[in-house]
Amino acid sequence: MSQRTPNDEYDLYGGPDPRDDRSDLGPEEYDERSDGADGAHLTPDAPAPAAGPIEDAPASSPAAPRQRRRGRLALRSGGRKGLAKKKSSQPDRDLPTVRESPMVGRDLRPGQMLVYDSELDEVDYTDPDDLPELRDYLPVRFRRYGRSGLGGGLLYALFVISVSIILACFAWMCAVDVLALNKEPVSSAVTILPYEPTGDMPLTVEQKDDDGTVEQVEIKVDIDQAADALKNAGIIEYKWLFKIFAAFSHANIKMDPGTYDLDTSLDYRALVTKMQFGSGAQEITKITFPEGFSLEQIFTLLEQEYICKKTDLYDACANYEFDFDFLADLPYGDEDRLEGYLFPDTYEFYQGEGASNAIRRFLRNFNNRFTDDMRAKAEARGLTMREVLTMASLIEKEAGSTEGEREKMASVIYNRLNAGMPLGLDSTINYIKGTSTFDLTQEDLAIDDPYNTYLYAGLPPGPICNPGLASIQAVLDPASTNYYYWYSVDGVSSFFSSLEEQQAFASEHPY
Repeated sequence: MSQRTPNDEYDLYGGPDPRDDRSDLGPEEYDERSDGADGAHLTPDAPAPAAGPIEDAPASSPAAPRQRRRGRLALRSGGRKGLAKKKSSQPDRDLPTVRESPMVGRDLRPGQMLVYDSELDEVDYTDPDDLPELRDYLPVRFRRYGRSGLGGGLLYALFVISVSIILACFAWMCAVDVLALNKEPVSSAVTILPYEPTGDMPLTVEQKDDDGTVEQVEIKVDIDQAADALKNAGIIEYKWLFKIFAAFSHANIKMDPGTYDLDTSLDYRALVTKMQFGSGAQEITKITFPEGFSLEQIFTLLEQEYICKKTDLYDACANYEFDFDFLADLPYGDEDRLEGYLFPDTYEFYQGEGASNAIRRFLRNFNNRFTDDMRAKAEARGLTMREVLTMASLIEKEAGSTEGEREKMASVIYNRLNAGMPLGLDSTINYIKGTSTFDLTQEDLAIDDPYNTYLYAGLPPGPICNPGLASIQAVLDPASTNYYYWYSVDGVSSFFSSLEEQQAFASEHPY
């Protein structure tokens, strides 16, 4: 029996031919189908069938299946598709119509087989000129689908290597900036501004505690502005990369506004750590506040120096609970409740410092300056600390630089209070109007306000500025006089016991 090639098992469409099952054939029929001409075409060395033409046979004759089968197998052994399917030995099986083999009417010599050129995959079996040629050898044809050869493999390898090199260079550039590797030494002061949302920008972000509790945390800085400042100062190279790092590290709620001394030796994580209060990298700003500055003036100066925002200062002034005994009786909710308690002096602040921290510096200094001896003197005179500060603030706004002048003014205030007279001080009208002029009109003097000491007798409701230590000392140790009036020209004050004396002097020394 001849050997069967793998192509004998596949039909026109490339799959196993179910009609090639010979299990139902008898021994004689099986031998007839297996030997002789049926296998002669399978290999060049196989015995050839008897020479001579193959006559056309009716489809119902026994020779027809063999002829069609021989033609199909010869073609399939050459590695081509497109011919008729095998004829089943069972004629009653429901099979598709099979076209006549192209071998019908052709001479086939020993060793010959049918093959197709690549252009003849689709053959018109009815056209004699389109029939496949006969060749004396068995060609081996390989499929070339999807094969690009050695050149294609080299191009693919070159592409992969190139992309890998580009990605490696990009990763190294990012690592140099993030980890501060081999950077040129650069130092600079970088100012980070407070976060100021506009439109629908959020004020807070959600943050989980260690125990899993979610809370709303205030956004402190604008990361876009911070990235721009760091880039402009030469501290970082890639703003977009710092923004990505800041987003993952929640830097917008960790960093604090202010001015910081930074350099290129700091990696991204160290930069975020350094730009926080108490880090040691904050730039210190020294500010001197003169005696007599009001809350408005102090808070405006702090905002101008980028210490903190004025709105935050007023909010802390009204609502923050500072731990000082002398503030225990002051009601919360009043933005001016700390007027008079912010001791004028020279202070050092961190840029971007919190409002409560900034105010606490003033209060701590005042608590240290207002000694126990001073408290005892105020108590001996029957005065509260707030009354002492109110009187001292009036003196601070009225007094000049003449020595002993403040003590005399204190004696005038005491004398008028004891006599039940209105104090009649222009400084209280300026406080109401927010001005600093002594050229007041009658309309100004008639303003209905508790701070108007022309209309209301006694002390005003609270201090009108933040007095210095000299004015406070003058209230606690006033001069002993019978003066009830004073008149100031060019910063020098003159004192009088009667209104007539004052008016006579004023007529001779107009403003």
